[in-house]
Amino acid sequence: MAFLPVSIEDMKERGWDRCDFVFVIGDAYVDHSSYGPAIISRVLESRGYRVGIIAQPDFKTEESIKILGEPRLGFLVCAGNMDSMVNHYTVAKKKRNRDFYSPGGKTGLRPDRATICYGNMIRRAFPKIPVIIGGIEASLRRMGHYDYWSDKIRRSILIESAADIISYGMGERSIAEIADALDSGIDVKDITFIRGTVYKTKSPEGLDNPVFLPSFEEILGDKRKYAESFYTQYCNTDPFTGRVLVEKYGAKEYVVQNPPQPPLSVKEMDEVYALPYMRAAHPMYDKDGGVPGFYEMKFSLTSNRGCFGGCNFCALTFHQGRIVQVRSHESLLEEAAVFTKDKDFKGYINDVGGPTADFRHPSCEKQMTKGTCKNRQCLTPKPCPNLKADHSDYIELLRKLRRVPGVKKVFIRSGIRFDYVLADKDSTFLNELVKNHVSGQLRVAPEHICNSVLELMGKPENAVYERFIAKYDGLNKKLGLKQFAVPYLMSSHPGSTMQDAVKLAEYLNKHKLSPEQVQDFYPTPSTMSTCMYYTGINPATGKEVFVERDPKRKEMQRALIQFRDPKNRALVEQALKIAGREDLIGYGPECLIRPAGKSGDVQRQRNKKHKK
Repeated sequence: MAFLPVSIEDMKERGWDRCDFVFVIGDAYVDHSSYGPAIISRVLESRGYRVGIIAQPDFKTEESIKILGEPRLGFLVCAGNMDSMVNHYTVAKKKRNRDFYSPGGKTGLRPDRATICYGNMIRRAFPKIPVIIGGIEASLRRMGHYDYWSDKIRRSILIESAADIISYGMGERSIAEIADALDSGIDVKDITFIRGTVYKTKSPEGLDNPVFLPSFEEILGDKRKYAESFYTQYCNTDPFTGRVLVEKYGAKEYVVQNPPQPPLSVKEMDEVYALPYMRAAHPMYDKDGGVPGFYEMKFSLTSNRGCFGGCNFCALTFHQGRIVQVRSHESLLEEAAVFTKDKDFKGYINDVGGPTADFRHPSCEKQMTKGTCKNRQCLTPKPCPNLKADHSDYIELLRKLRRVPGVKKVFIRSGIRFDYVLADKDSTFLNELVKNHVSGQLRVAPEHICNSVLELMGKPENAVYERFIAKYDGLNKKLGLKQFAVPYLMSSHPGSTMQDAVKLAEYLNKHKLSPEQVQDFYPTPSTMSTCMYYTGINPATGKEVFVERDPKRKEMQRALIQFRDPKNRALVEQALKIAGREDLIGYGPECLIRPAGKSGDVQRQRNKKHKK
C-alpha cells in the first residue's frame, strides 16, 4: 500500500507517464475512509484507473493546477469534507481562526467557494479537459440556490465552476460510470445518462418524463417560486421515485439533474470500506503536526450512511438520502482489529455510527422497493405506524466490538435519535448504552422546547425529550453512574420568536441546565430551514414563517440560552424587555438575571430588610 501520487516524482516511482484523473481537493490529503476524496480515488484505483492528488493548490496561481500535468481522462474537484464557506466563516460571517481539515489547523490554504475557484483555474489552464465536480459543496449547490454569505440566489455551481458534470451525493457508483464512459471514448458532453449526475444542455428534448422547475430568472425574482422549486427538488431526492429535474437559464441553457443512484448494498458498502486506505494523513504534513480533523476519526467506525431522521436544518436528505445503508458486522470487526495493531491505539473506539448512530436499517420494509414517502416523515410529528424501531442488530454489533481483543471501551459519539430509542419497545439498547457506551456525557439534540419551533425543525415535541431524559437519568441512578445528558440547542431557527427564546431560557433555569454548546441557526445550502429563512415560507405547506434576521436580536436569542454567563447579561436584559418579560429580572428563583446598577443594589437592600 502507498499514498496516491502527489508529485511527478511519485508518478515516476510508479512508472506512470501521466494520470488518468487528477483529483484537486480543498482539504489536506488524508487517505482514510472518512474523507470523501479518499473513497472516490480508491474506488477509481480499484477499477484500474491512475489517480493523482493535488491537495490545497495555491489558488493564486494556475501553475499549482499543472504540477501533475494534463490527465488522460479528466480532472476531479472537491472542496473538501465541509462546504468551504462553512469551513471559513461563523454564522455571524466572521472568519474562523482554525481549519481542522488543513495541516496544523492553518487557515487560508483554500479559497472561498473552492469548487468554483478550482474549476475555473482548471478550465483556464486546460480548456478542453473534462471537469467533474463533487462532494458536499457541489452536491448541495447543484441547482439555483440561496447563498447566505452573499444573501442572494446563485446559479447552479455547475455553471459557476465551468465544470462539465456534477457527481452528487455519495458518488462511488456515478464516478465509476463517468470514468468508464470517458475511457470508452464518449465525449463528456454526451454523458447525460448516468444517475446521480447533473449536466448542462442546450435543449431538454428527449428527456424521460422530466419535471420542469421554475426558471432561474423566476426564482431570482419570486421567493414563493423559489420555495416551490426547492420543495419539488426535496420531493425528488429518492432513488426509487425521483424524476429528472430541469432548470432553465436564460433563453437556451438548461441544467438537468438525473435521479439519484440506488443505495449501496451491504456487500458494496463493505467493498468500499475494505479498499487499501493508508489510514493516515500524508507524511508531508508531519512537520505541521498533522491534520487536526483526522485524529477524532482515526479510531472511529462508520457503520451507516443515510438518515430518515428528517431534521429540516440538515442537508442529508439532499446528499446521502433518507434510505439507511450499512456495513456488515464482519467488515466493522475487521476494521476494529486493524485499530488494535496501531501503535497509537489506546483501546478506545471513539464512535460507531454515522449521521445517526442507532440507525442500522431502513425505517420500513417498503423503502427498499418503493422508496421513502414524499409527503410524510418517518419520525415526526409522530413515529409512522410502519416504522421498524429495532436496535437488535446494533446491540449485537456493539457487543461483538466490545469483545475484540485489545478494545477496552466502545463509545457512541455521533448522536442517537432519542425518539427512535423510545419507539423501540425493547429497552435493551438504552440499558446497554448507559452501561457501556457513554463517556461521562451523552450528546442529545432536543434543539428547542417550544413545540411550534420544534415542528418547523422537524423534531419531536418536547415531551418526548423529557420522557427520554427521565429514563436516561433513572437508569444512571439505578446503575450508580454519574453520567449526564448534554443537550444541543439551537437559537434563531425560523419560527423562533424572542418570546420562544425566553421560554427556552425559563426551561433551562427551571431544570438547572447550563448548555455549553449552542448553535445559532446557520442557513447552509439545500435545507428546508434555509429555504424558510430566505423566503419566510414553509416550502412543505406554503404557510408564512416568522424569521429573525436582525443580527442583534439573533445575538439576544443565543444569549438567552446562556443567560448565566455574565458576559451575556446586557443582551439578556434587552431581550427580556423586548419580549415584555421584565418580570424575569429580579431575585426570585424564576428570575434569569439580577437588576443592574444602583437600582439593583437598592432592591437587594429592600429584600434583606423584608426578610428581617
